[in-house]
Amino acid sequence: MALPASMRLRGHRCFNRLHRVGRRHQAPLMVLRLTSEDPSLLRPELRCRPSMHCRCALVISNKVSKRAVRRNRLRRLLHKHLRDRLEPRHDLSGRWLLLSLRPEAAKAEPTQLLKECDSLLRSAGLLA
Repeated sequence: MALPASMRLRGHRCFNRLHRVGRRHQAPLMVLRLTSEDPSLLRPELRCRPSMHCRCALVISNKVSKRAVRRNRLRRLLHKHLRDRLEPRHDLSGRWLLLSLRPEAAKAEPTQLLKECDSLLRSAGLLA
């Protein structure tokens, strides 16, 4: 199951902002970028609605795996993990985050990916 629409971040302008001004937290298998929200970059129907959660985006390129099935499995795994970790926390509203997997993530076990995701969220101050 994907992230709820209220948590999902889309659009190239949002991604450009995260790459340009986002704080970067790195690990061997993934990179986390974090910034405060800018509602003017969202689609018009989302601008007027205040966000109850932080908005998340996940990037898994062809360099991670050439097979779409594998990339989609990783995407579903990480979407579920982010939803379970961040959705109950309403104190994180007003933040955008982008999680990008590195090519080495293809060889990693799912438990290793989830542990590294948690450590990045902790280093960014999103988890206690």
